[in-house]
Amino acid sequence: MTYIAFLLFFLVIPVLILLVLTIRDRRRGKFIDGFLGERAGWLAIGLHVLLAILYTTPWDNYLVATRVWFYNPNLVSGVILGWVPLEEYLFFILETICVGLWWLVLIRRLKVDDEFHSSRKIRIISTLILAGLWLAMVGILVSGWKPLTYLGLILAWALPVIIIQLAFGADILWHFRKIVLMVILPFFVYISTADALAIFTGTWLIDPGQSTGIFIGPLPVEEAVFFLVTAIMIGFGLTLSVARASLERGQTWIGMIANWQARISSPKVKVPTPPPAS
Repeated sequence: MTYIAFLLFFLVIPVLILLVLTIRDRRRGKFIDGFLGERAGWLAIGLHVLLAILYTTPWDNYLVATRVWFYNPNLVSGVILGWVPLEEYLFFILETICVGLWWLVLIRRLKVDDEFHSSRKIRIISTLILAGLWLAMVGILVSGWKPLTYLGLILAWALPVIIIQLAFGADILWHFRKIVLMVILPFFVYISTADALAIFTGTWLIDPGQSTGIFIGPLPVEEAVFFLVTAIMIGFGLTLSVARASLERGQTWIGMIANWQARISSPKVKVPTPPPAS
């Protein structure tokens, strides 16, 4: 199976179907309570596509340059940008759009019944847990333990983004957990199955010397982790970008930072010390 055929069958066609559903859903008007309007949703998807290009490009090029994963040269177009074929760039662009459109479809259909309650505790605990995992992955990479190279590179790349998302809005994500899970899990299962087929047919390959050798059927566990964390990054990011609670929190934090900067930059007036009494 060529890489272009993979993109066509497993991403382009679903994107077109979801796009038709989204356009048809415009008649329904607003999103569910707690979110900004449709324009904000489209802007969030566009922003995430841009971020996917900027953040993924150097990392993906490094993987191919170091032969952590590689592609069959007979199954790609031959257009190479850096170390990576053109189809790979199209892949992470189309993946982001696909998850974004799936999010738009769900956002009008699912309900959130309970009232949002801010929780600093949830934000702190979740952030610290993932920060510890990230440090462990960095330690593994520094140690040079080959079997965990690919897994370590995936998590060292993805976790900083997820940590920032949780630090800002883990409680917001928990409030919208039904939406978040419905965005992430079905897409994760779908794209992992498609990836297993691509690996089985030789479209791309994983270096066995730099992976654990653990498989879920024909799918290396590292690939499953990759698609899980990318779905999480996009699902978390879209939800936080368009949630009203995020807007309110962002405005509060900006105000706090502005006040803090004003206090630091304002000159301190020295009160003269009175002379000692004679």
